[in-house]
Amino acid sequence: MALQEQAGRKERRRAERRARKEHRQKEQERRSSLAWVRKPLAYLVGALLVGAAGYWAYHQWASGMPGQFVASMGNRHITTSAIGVNAYNSDPPTSGPHLPSIASWGIHENPIPKELQIHNLEDGGIVVQYNCRPQAEEECRTLVEKLAQIVKRYDHAILAPYPGMSHKIALTAWSRIDKFNDFDEKRIVRFIEAYIGLDHHARK
Repeated sequence: MALQEQAGRKERRRAERRARKEHRQKEQERRSSLAWVRKPLAYLVGALLVGAAGYWAYHQWASGMPGQFVASMGNRHITTSAIGVNAYNSDPPTSGPHLPSIASWGIHENPIPKELQIHNLEDGGIVVQYNCRPQAEEECRTLVEKLAQIVKRYDHAILAPYPGMSHKIALTAWSRIDKFNDFDEKRIVRFIEAYIGLDHHARK
């Protein structure tokens, strides 16, 4: 009788050990299956966080830059300047189809065709334009003289009249524009130095 009880206890202990072992194995399998889910999920969450952080950083950077962003219309070359008054998404234009040649850098007394000045922007130039008549207005002559003094400091900058635009002064770079009515040297210089020299030719 005692031997039977002892054998029974041994069998129960073996059964308990088997049960614990099976439980551990099932727990390990469950954890392993969860790991297959958790790892890709962790990578996805990490990628989303990095992307969100990058977007936030870019937005903060762009919002702190001078002027306003204008979506690029590309930099396709054309052979004629007759493409339509409303062909561009900003006025003055900041990107888009343009002639293969550029306007000479420096001071211009006559308006520069849109399709020509865009190529200057593509080459990393800045175009400063004004909407007034220096030949007829003393105030305009003074404004043009002040603008010319700034533009002459830079090799890749242009000053030219732009009749009919909504503001008295417009600054353009590739995909950037700033328009205002009152002369502000710091504002103009900040815009020029932020974007001048940045090449925007398509990379092949």
